[in-house]
Amino acid sequence: MIFSTVTVLMLHLSLSPKVRQNERQTMQKLKKLRTFSESWTGTIIIVLLVIFFFIQAFTIPSGSMKNTLLVGDFLFVKKFSYGIPTPHIPWIEVPVLPDFNKDGHLISGEGPKRGDIVVFRSPQNTKVHFVKRCVAKGGDEVLVSGATLFVRMSEGDEYMRANFADKIALIEGRTFVKEPYSQKGIHNDERVDMERVYLEQLINDNFAMQPVFVKGFGDISASGGNAYYFKVPENEYFMMGDNRDHSSDSRYWGSVPYKLIVGTPWFSYFSWDEKFNIRWERIGRLVQTLQDDESLIHEDLSEIGALE
Repeated sequence: MIFSTVTVLMLHLSLSPKVRQNERQTMQKLKKLRTFSESWTGTIIIVLLVIFFFIQAFTIPSGSMKNTLLVGDFLFVKKFSYGIPTPHIPWIEVPVLPDFNKDGHLISGEGPKRGDIVVFRSPQNTKVHFVKRCVAKGGDEVLVSGATLFVRMSEGDEYMRANFADKIALIEGRTFVKEPYSQKGIHNDERVDMERVYLEQLINDNFAMQPVFVKGFGDISASGGNAYYFKVPENEYFMMGDNRDHSSDSRYWGSVPYKLIVGTPWFSYFSWDEKFNIRWERIGRLVQTLQDDESLIHEDLSEIGALE
């Protein structure tokens, strides 16, 4: 017992100088890192790394997500929610690195889930960012009739019946979910005739959905159908704004491929209205809270003909 104790003590004494040397080297590295981070160069590099790979500031530019997210909300976006996108220089949106994986991401991840609020690059102009809600994903079928949304989910009938039992709709013998999303900010504008909007956009070749005739959905319109259908390609996402009747979204320009997905809004760091009145109650709130807390849902009608 005495021999063992002495042996352990001798080993400890012999190793102590090495341990202390390692500790000194570690402390020196930490001091150098701190000194670098406090310099202008270090600060700029750290900020750029954060912006490129982790978090980016984003401003709500239009009313397509009213009454959940409002014009004048300033948000931080988590860029690592669906993998890490290929970094771009802010404002000019020039990629810093090549798209090695050919999917717009340095590190690929699982794509948006149905119901997620998502920030992505516009399929029409990749230098422009949009924020919408993902209502369907690859393999899903989307059907709209007037202001009503139906989604046939790729997991099949049993999944839909188990998870949306009170929203099941049988359409010509096939199972769909009627209005799957119940977030308080999702709304329609009773002043707007959506069939007329769809027809105008279809005539102007600015509509991605296919006119179809569905028994029980009413008379055939000038489009040649009484509803509109879209099947979402694999690894793509069908986006819609919560301000349903005033949102320019996947109904008009099609689904969004994974390579254009940027991230999900995290929390609001500032907010003001069109008259520059600060909305204190929205500052520091998680986006999850903004969409769930009824006291934070602001009713604000858009102009009748607006698509935002």
